[in-house]
Amino acid sequence: MSCKNYDSCCAADFMPVGDLRSIQLSRLQNIVAHAYKNVEFFRKRMDDSGIKPADIKDLKDIQKLPFSKKIDLRDTYPFGLCAVPMSEVVRLHASSGTTGKPIVVAYTKEDLDVWAEVMKRGLAGAGLSRNDIIQIAYGYGLFTGGLGAHCGSEALGATVVPASVGNTQRQVMLMRDFGVNGICCTPSYFLHLIEQANLAGIDMRELPIRVGIFGAEPWSQGMREQLEKGAGIEAFDIYGLSEIIGPGVAIECTEHQGMHVFEDHFYPEIIDPDTGEVLPDGEMGELVLTTLSKYAMPMIRYRTRDLTRIIAEPCKCGRTIRRIDRISARSDDMFIIRGVNVFPSQIESALLTVPGVTANYLIILTTEKGMDSIEVQVEISPEAFSDQVKDLEALQKNISKAVESVIGLRIRVKLVAPQTIARSEGKAKRVLDQRIKN
Repeated sequence: MSCKNYDSCCAADFMPVGDLRSIQLSRLQNIVAHAYKNVEFFRKRMDDSGIKPADIKDLKDIQKLPFSKKIDLRDTYPFGLCAVPMSEVVRLHASSGTTGKPIVVAYTKEDLDVWAEVMKRGLAGAGLSRNDIIQIAYGYGLFTGGLGAHCGSEALGATVVPASVGNTQRQVMLMRDFGVNGICCTPSYFLHLIEQANLAGIDMRELPIRVGIFGAEPWSQGMREQLEKGAGIEAFDIYGLSEIIGPGVAIECTEHQGMHVFEDHFYPEIIDPDTGEVLPDGEMGELVLTTLSKYAMPMIRYRTRDLTRIIAEPCKCGRTIRRIDRISARSDDMFIIRGVNVFPSQIESALLTVPGVTANYLIILTTEKGMDSIEVQVEISPEAFSDQVKDLEALQKNISKAVESVIGLRIRVKLVAPQTIARSEGKAKRVLDQRIKN
């Protein structure tokens, strides 16, 4: 066991696998019976599939249960999936609803305790403890990120700085003056913090901060390297989604070989996104999650649309809970250009292999002469910025080749000066779709 902070971790992270599977089965049976009894939606879905709660006798029987999807939460908006009376609901969160009705999620007091517990375990696994000061730069309010990270940090016993998002210069001041050791935010926003610190003459590498917990948007290994180099920190990938509980479903440990799923509370499966067939551990597919201990609004076999794989091999840290690989892409984010499936994360990975390129970019999709086209605007670093046309042309050509080698398409690349592309205080907007819709 190489966890340096075991006293703050839940023993469930290290329990024998047989004991873990027994807990999973017991909780699965209870949550399926609870959902069947109290949620008409799940009861009808199960009845239509010829499944009763008593049919769940083994963990593999989870495959008999029907899937649920995001559209189901929208169709039952706002409280159609609640499995407890509103008198037992102590908090509501919701998505922004930019693509329709918002996704509403509800929590009992016990659900919030579970959320704080898994976040505590994740933060401890990243090397944080009660002796640290943690700045929360996720948004508070209906978005789950801020309060999820906040409550987990408090459960850990750490000193919490509830900075929320925005007021970037003040964020940097707080980090410096309070001696912040850890920060929780989106990776794109932390990159912005590094930039603003540099403009203010502050070298973040000289501050006490040593740990960054980054999530809420896909980010590449190249982005990790920029963040760690720019701030002198160790960056950790955290995964979660509101429909399941919020941040804290899975997180990296200090080995950085995938994210440990707190599978005593969230049961993971990987399926073929086209057929729905369950795939064995190790194969890439769509992540499906079942909440095993969330009672206000349980989710049964929820299709996340996130593409990853389960890593079943033991981790050097000693944890027995399985890991998922870095989220390679969201199937919802995919766009098709000239018959080729393209994910924004592929483009980011390619861009950041080219020296002189920053992690600030914008993908612009347009329609030209009846065909979809793609342009990538890329900020280059101040060091790479040159008034020599030949130097910029060479850099542009290198970027184009790097992207083509990954996605198999030649695209237009436009180099833009540092600080040109708009920064985001929340999730970065990477794609601007201006295509003509039929």
